[in-house]
Parts: sequence; structure tokens; C-alpha cells
Amino acid sequence: MTQADPKLLANIRIVLARTSHPGNIGAAARAMKTMGLSQLYLVQPTLFPNSQADAMAASAGDLLAQAQVCITLEEALAGTVLAFGVSARRRDIVTEVLTPPEAAVRLLTEAQAAPVALVFGNETSGLSNEELSLCQGLVSIAANPDYSSLNLAAAVQVLSYEIRQTWLQHPSWPPPEIDAARLDDVERFYAHLETALTELEFLNQGSPGKLMLKLRWLFSRTRLAQEEVNILRGILTAAQTAKRLAGPLRDRKPE
Repeated sequence: MTQADPKLLANIRIVLARTSHPGNIGAAARAMKTMGLSQLYLVQPTLFPNSQADAMAASAGDLLAQAQVCITLEEALAGTVLAFGVSARRRDIVTEVLTPPEAAVRLLTEAQAAPVALVFGNETSGLSNEELSLCQGLVSIAANPDYSSLNLAAAVQVLSYEIRQTWLQHPSWPPPEIDAARLDDVERFYAHLETALTELEFLNQGSPGKLMLKLRWLFSRTRLAQEEVNILRGILTAAQTAKRLAGPLRDRKPE
């Protein structure tokens, strides 16, 4: 029987954003190690390193020792080609919502080519809209609707289990459908897009947030390939050049 490729699990990052209780970091590390995951990334943890994290990790202290502590979520996602945020279904977020098994298939498929990530938010407030805007989809655990509050480490355990079971059941995978752009290149495209739309006077420089968030959701649903990012940035550059050559817009009286 063909064995599942261990490199796929090594390409999956578990990212914990703004974790407030160090014990949850340790328990999450233990949940990961029992399922063969090892890449732990921490974004602005309140307390880390910490003895409570060490105690809850039990024999997974090696994951804590090698955990990457990052200042921003962008830093934690650098180099990845796919990131899913783990959160309850939200009406204000217009993005793809996947079940844990669906997410596991997508992540393992993309992990053949490059690192991928699952992002978990703060224990109390979850993931912010800004954090979710860095993800290409939402993973929702079908918990009891009357009491859907799930401990952070328990959520990590559920997703880690689904990934391992899917990994064990599929010793081989079809190649990814596209040569997906890395998320840092996509972020550079978004920065370029905001600058260009401001220069073209389409975007209000004082409050670009809402429109840019909607544009992020639009592009995240398409999964941009690297070549597509290059084409889009070329279009933006051409538009900026044309605008600069034309000069500022003149006030026009209504006809």
C-alpha cells in the first residue's frame, strides 16, 4: 500500500492570532502533534513563552520551541498560497464557507506545491474582518447551534484530525488546478490596487476600507494565479501612467 506523503503535513501551518491564554497555545500544540502537524505560527500572543503553555503542551514542547512568533498575520502567511480562517458562519463576510473535510481536501491539494495555512482567532473575539480579508475562505465547524462556543484548542484538534484522516485516505493527489500566487504577492497587488484607485480618484483616500474589503472578497473567490497577478498589476501601472500624462481631472459643469 502506498504511504501518504509526510511533506504535505509539513506544508500546513496552524496560525493562532492574538491568543490571550498561554494554556491554549500549549493545548493547541499538543492537538497538532497528535495528528502529525508541526508548523505552529503565533501572531501577537499575549503571553509567550509561558509555563502554562509548556504544561498544557505535555510532550509537544518541541512545537512550542520551534513556533514562529509574528508581529502581523501577513508575516505569518508569507510564502503560503492558500489560507482559510476558522470561524462561525458570518453574514457580513461574503466568501466561500467550507466544512472541515472540504477544507482538508483543498489544503492538502495545494500543499503539494507550497505552504498553506489555517488561521484561528482570539478566544473571545475570533478573527476580525481585516484578518479574514487575508484568507481565501472560511471554515465553519458544525457545532450545536444552541451552544456553538468551541475552545480554541478543541477547534485546532477538530481541524487537525480532519486533515490527518484525509491525508491517510489519499496517498496520492492530483496536481493543483492553477499555479496560485503566493499571498505576499497578492497583498502587494492589493496595495497597488488601492494606490491606483486613489490616484484615479475612484477611491476616497480618507476611507478606502469598505470598498477595498469588498474587492478583496471578489478576488479571493477567484483564486488568483501568479500570471494573473502580474497581468492585473500591469493594467494598474498602465492606468496610473495614463492618468499622470493626462493630468488632474478638470471640474465639469453638468450639461
